[in-house]
Amino acid sequence: MATAPPPSGTGSNKVDAAKAELMAHVDPTAPTGLALYSRFAFAGAVCCSVTHGALTPVDVVKTRIQLDPVTYNTGLIGGFRKVIANEGAGAVWTGFGPTAAGYFLQGAFKFGGYELFKQQSINILGYETASNNRTAVYLASAATAEFFADIALCPLEATRIRLVSEPTFANGLIGGFGKILKNEGVGAFYSGFGPILFKQVPYTMAKFGVFEKVNEAIYSVVDKNNTSGTMQTVYNLGSGLIGGFAAAIISQPADTMLSKINKTQGLPGEGTTSRLIKIAKELGLRGSYSGIGARLFMVGTLTAGQFAIYGDIKKALGATGGVEIAKTT
Repeated sequence: MATAPPPSGTGSNKVDAAKAELMAHVDPTAPTGLALYSRFAFAGAVCCSVTHGALTPVDVVKTRIQLDPVTYNTGLIGGFRKVIANEGAGAVWTGFGPTAAGYFLQGAFKFGGYELFKQQSINILGYETASNNRTAVYLASAATAEFFADIALCPLEATRIRLVSEPTFANGLIGGFGKILKNEGVGAFYSGFGPILFKQVPYTMAKFGVFEKVNEAIYSVVDKNNTSGTMQTVYNLGSGLIGGFAAAIISQPADTMLSKINKTQGLPGEGTTSRLIKIAKELGLRGSYSGIGARLFMVGTLTAGQFAIYGDIKKALGATGGVEIAKTT
């Protein structure tokens, strides 16, 4: 399954010229098929695990603000001070295990899947149609990849939130995961699957869509083929930062609901839908954006870092470029 567009003519001079430009820079020894997409998946797994794991303290404070805005009402810095003063410095690293493990899995499905589904769009639609409708391809590929990524992430995210909201619940990932499984069953891990989809699918669509468009704007005035590796990393950081801000704003209400629904188990006979409706009514629009400052900082930083690390790991593994849809206008 090659990442380069097919070499046959399309009948469009502009599209054929764009394809020829891409083909001129294709390395015939570069990996293809499973070898290529496994590299994309590994790069995505590492970049998500490293960035989310490193920002665990910010996530802890953000989650506390969402779950207890009355106590944690002094913003990100004040929240850090309160957590450390009340529970010690180690408390801000609560949930590091499930965060790193969960986002390792999610990153593999998200980034690897995104590249795969872009290529499938080209195969199904044809290169010209996919290129002319590349924004729709970006968004659809991101949404599909994220759906499968969330199936992997949801149990570990549920464990993380329970550990953060109840510091005495269990001692780490294994203990927390096992306790939820034993006491509440497999279904408890997916009680937040609806909110995580509502959070992560728009988040990922905005993240990849905005990143691609900003990157495209940059390389419309800068020759990518003559851009140094360092500057490509800088451009990835900038594009990722803007994509992260957009993703954070769009997905914040669902992120707050996800924290709320995973804080405690539901009442006997209470379904997930009824719990979500109740939480939404309690929060209101303003309440759903509790912790937005902390999350903008967190998501902007980690998204910028993800795209920079992802690009660098791809280069190191020889999986350069990815599945690109050339600009034809």
